[in-house]
Formats: sequence, structure tokens, C-alpha cells
Amino acid sequence: MTENRHQSVGLSDQTVLEMYETMLLSRRVDERMWLLNRSGKIPFVISCQGQEAAQVGAAFALDREKDYVLPYYRDMGVVLTFGMTPTDLMLSGFAKAEDPNSGGRQMPGHFGQKKNRIVTGSSPVTTQVPHAVGIALAGKMEGKDLVTFVTFGEGSSNQGDFHEGANFAGVHKLPVIFMCENNKYAISVPIEKQLACENVSDRAIGYGMPGFTIDGNDPIAVYKAVKEAADRGRRGEGPTLIETISYRLTPHSSDDDDRTYRSGDEVQDAKTKDPIITFAAYLREVGVLTEEVEKEMNDRVMKQVNEATEYAENAPYAEAEDALKYVYAENE
Repeated sequence: MTENRHQSVGLSDQTVLEMYETMLLSRRVDERMWLLNRSGKIPFVISCQGQEAAQVGAAFALDREKDYVLPYYRDMGVVLTFGMTPTDLMLSGFAKAEDPNSGGRQMPGHFGQKKNRIVTGSSPVTTQVPHAVGIALAGKMEGKDLVTFVTFGEGSSNQGDFHEGANFAGVHKLPVIFMCENNKYAISVPIEKQLACENVSDRAIGYGMPGFTIDGNDPIAVYKAVKEAADRGRRGEGPTLIETISYRLTPHSSDDDDRTYRSGDEVQDAKTKDPIITFAAYLREVGVLTEEVEKEMNDRVMKQVNEATEYAENAPYAEAEDALKYVYAENE
């Protein structure tokens, strides 16, 4: 019998099933978006496939009533956990007027939803990091019990925004969790051409914070690390840098051909560690995911994906004049 690891970190059987279902929902929405893109119905996909365990494990460790998340463009698992729906995501994919992120103005992956404390991202990578630090500073100044959680790729950890944000958070002991989702490639640039140090987490000591490198295919390990970081931040002990190691199972985006920079064998090998497969196997081994529960879950997920697709495809586009909204001051 496999050791029951989830209960040892305070996760109930019901919660790990919810985590797995959110991972599965992320994957199925993403797969549907690729099909829609290849059939000419949506213009662009930037994928979460292979990173769902890190995203969902982390998001479940946060307080969805208090904390703020500043996701990067792959974070479908994070935003679904924090309250976005498959319909919200599909409306964004189709660039429809009801798209909660931007009203159809912005390409997919630029998540933002005020009611769920999902802070709007920008197109230049890593700009969300100093924003997370600023929100944490404001929360600390106002005496609020909140943590900010910000994600970015390993390529982004080389940008000035990361270093400036991490330094400021360390100096002022701000409740920020920096989570680098290391998927081995910054578009086509492999990790060994990006870093001279072994791990992104090695940089933490320079900013006076602890740094950890975690198996990003293990949602329980990520949950534990992020929960401890959140508790640390709430106690006033400052920020934490967490690096999750996973693998991007798709090209960088629907406009990329990854065959030009990595081998098919490498991708196939990574698929044997796919967290959707390995976490399901763990849940079966500990007797939590039965055949009946799995069938119900799959049916429920596909129903949501199908309904979201149908609704978004038939929803109206924004009016052309709406392109000028929120750009210039409007006289009331």
C-alpha cells in the first residue's frame, strides 16, 4: 500500500480529489483550446500542460478569501482554483465582449479578475513581480492579513523586475511568495543557457530569503512548500522563493514549432512523468480515486468544457468602438 502523503500535510481525501479535478479541468480546457486553434476558431493558445500540479498545489495552499495572486500566462490551474470558470477562459480564447480579463482586447493568458483577487498581468514578462511586492507592502502598511503569490518562468528570473522585486521584498520583510515555474525552456532557450547557478532558488540567499527547489509534478510537495511560505509571510518573517521543476509538454505557444530546439524523445520521456497521470495513480493507490469517482469526475469536467465552448463560441464580440474604452478619460 502506498504511503498516504496528503494527510500528513493536512490535506483531506476530499481536498486532494478537488485538486485533481482542478488539474484535470485545466488540462481539458487547454486541450480543447488547441483543437479550436487548429480549426481556425481561436487565434492563440499558450499552454499550461505539464505544469498543472505546481499551479493547483500552490493555489490550494493559499487563502482564497484574503490573498492576491499575480499569475503568469500559463497559470490556468491557479486562476481556476481562485474562482475563474472554464467559460471565463473560453470567452478570453474567443476574444468575446464578456471576456473578464479585457473585454476581448487582450490575447489569452493575460488573466485579471478583481472579484477573485486575480491581479491583471501585462504583456512584458515579469512585470507582475514588482506589482506583487507593492500589494504586499500596502497590505503590511494597512495591517491586513494577506499574502501575495506571484509566478513566473525561469527565463523571467533573469529579468530586472524579478531582482528588484525580490530585493525590495527581502529588505522590507514583505509577505510575498515568489514561485518560479521552471519548465526547462524560455521559448527555445534551454535552462543551461539561462543560468550559471544550478537552481533558480540559489538566488534567494542574495535577497535574504529562504529558497526551495520542489518537484513541480508533485502537487502535495508544492502545497506543503507554499503553505509553509504563506504561514511564514503571515507571521511577518518575510518572503520566500520557491522553484518548481516540471516540463512544458507543448510548444511554447500555438505559434511555436518546438521540434526546432528539442527532440521528440525528450518530450516523450517527459510525458511519462505527466502530473495528470502520476497524481491520478497516487490517488488510486491510496484508495481515494475509485473507478466510479473517476468516471463521474471526467463526465463533469467534459460537460463544463463543452458548455463553456458552446457558450463562448456563440457569445457576441465587443463593439468596434469599445477598443477606445479605458484608453482616454471619458466625460460623464
